[in-house]
Amino acid sequence: MDHTFLYDGDCAFCTKAAQFMEKHIRTTAEITPWQWADLDGLDVTQAEAEEAVMWIESNFQKSGPDAIAVVLRRAQWYWKPFGWVLSFGWVSKLAWPVYRLIARNRHRLPGGTAACSLPQAERDRLQGN
Repeated sequence: MDHTFLYDGDCAFCTKAAQFMEKHIRTTAEITPWQWADLDGLDVTQAEAEEAVMWIESNFQKSGPDAIAVVLRRAQWYWKPFGWVLSFGWVSKLAWPVYRLIARNRHRLPGGTAACSLPQAERDRLQGN
């Protein structure tokens, strides 16, 4: 694959969203949890991967709702309009606070677990890693 979409594989909410993407949006990207990805090979830090979902391809990276917009723009024709709308400057600017609100509260959303609210270092400490 020449492009990758990273998400938090320890978060049940994020995993369900990634499964939805694989089944219904069918992007050509490799959709993978950042915990299983070769972050060095993708030129991504753990902190960047923890911060937000990411779209990565050679010389091009997007995160958060901007990454989701890329996925939608590169999906089947009926998803493309959603991606273009999400890419508009003012829509993207509005999407970021919404994305952060959801990310901070994903442990409260359907499919979310307590682990969703913890940073990776804290998850590792609790698991004895």
